[in-house]
Amino acid sequence: MAEKQRPELSSNAEKTYDRMLARVEDRLADAEHRTWERLQQEIEDAVEFEQDVAELTNEEIHLLRAYLKRDLSHLLGFISSTGEGVREWLMRDLEWFEDRVLNLLFSIADPTRLDTLELQQKLADSDSEHYFTGELAMAGVLRCLNCGNLVTLSGTSRLEPCHQCESHYFERVTTHTPDVDTDAV
Repeated sequence: MAEKQRPELSSNAEKTYDRMLARVEDRLADAEHRTWERLQQEIEDAVEFEQDVAELTNEEIHLLRAYLKRDLSHLLGFISSTGEGVREWLMRDLEWFEDRVLNLLFSIADPTRLDTLELQQKLADSDSEHYFTGELAMAGVLRCLNCGNLVTLSGTSRLEPCHQCESHYFERVTTHTPDVDTDAV
């Protein structure tokens, strides 16, 4: 079975797509009722407008229509299932991308070099308020500096990597304690 080839898009296709998206967003912002049918109509209106203005082939315009419908459908599905907005939708994609890049960098980095850098960091911060994997800490609640996961220590414990994200850096949740009069102790 021959693989179906996608047509090449011209260099101004991205700008046309962005104009179509902006037009749909502007029109929906002014709409009293926002329904799936209204969204479909606004997409069609934006496509019709661009057919008259853009220097794209009909095939390219039809592709942009399909891309716009697909992307807005994914966005609406996310919003309706989570109750979150566009910002959160984009942030999840960005977080996923950042995690992927970070994991890729760690996978190609020399583990010995990473351990040495981590040890140097621990030594430089030994008088700071932060806690590191392998250190001892008294009972209390620590928060992972990477993901915010809370770790409750019931007694003096050797710190393990975060169970959520494997980070090695923590801070005590109760960092603002009243000054203790050492003469009275």
